[in-house]
Amino acid sequence: MTSERRTRRLIAVASGKGGVGKSTVAANLAIALKNAGRKVGLVDADIYGPSQPRLMGVDGVRPKARDKTLLPVETPYGVPLLSMGGLVAEGQAIAWRGPMAGGALGQLVDGDWGEAELLVLDLPPGTGDVQLTMIQKHKPAGAVIVSTPQDLALIDATRAIDLFRKAGVPIIGLIENMSGYACPHCGEVSDPFGKGGAEAAAEKLGIPFLGRVPLEMAIRAASDAGTPPAAGNGAEAQVFAQIADKVNGWLGG
Repeated sequence: MTSERRTRRLIAVASGKGGVGKSTVAANLAIALKNAGRKVGLVDADIYGPSQPRLMGVDGVRPKARDKTLLPVETPYGVPLLSMGGLVAEGQAIAWRGPMAGGALGQLVDGDWGEAELLVLDLPPGTGDVQLTMIQKHKPAGAVIVSTPQDLALIDATRAIDLFRKAGVPIIGLIENMSGYACPHCGEVSDPFGKGGAEAAAEKLGIPFLGRVPLEMAIRAASDAGTPPAAGNGAEAQVFAQIADKVNGWLGG
């Protein structure tokens, strides 16, 4: 067990602010990495706003425990999940101070992950207690930063990057989410949040740019329905597959 825990790697998916689609990206990235041959588990570390049970199609399923260790919930997509969303009633506020939230995160990360070699952590937005606890106690192998193209989101994404760098956690790269909207009627592409800002920011900061995820109705609808696009065969699945390929390359063998 000690050997397994020592060799299992963690990838943090983070953003400096909420509302940039980080949880959707984390869920689809985990599935895409699994499809690429990795043995992956997903930790919903957004203690105060857990959304992964809905995204992964296991809303209302409670994890069981064995010897006080949580057993991840099996999802339809071959990626086991642990989330506070499976431990509290839907809509119930989780009004905890930092130490309690940090303790809850530890229980999720230290669950019985079996053969999983890689855990994708969907972190809460910001640079607060949960992020610091995760970095100090669980030290991710690397971090993926999610931002929209707009300047305000990029300012906060830069803060998240600075936090990981100061803690000695490598930045795997930056993903630009909600990047371009194709009109379903005429096909014309518009950019309600701007265009190319994350790629330019990545170049300026000296970190890899992992790719763009379009602002697509299909991604939103599939996410709400608990059927992540990465599990399908559409164009949206290919977007996440290409991002996972770059993350895989960073991870190596």
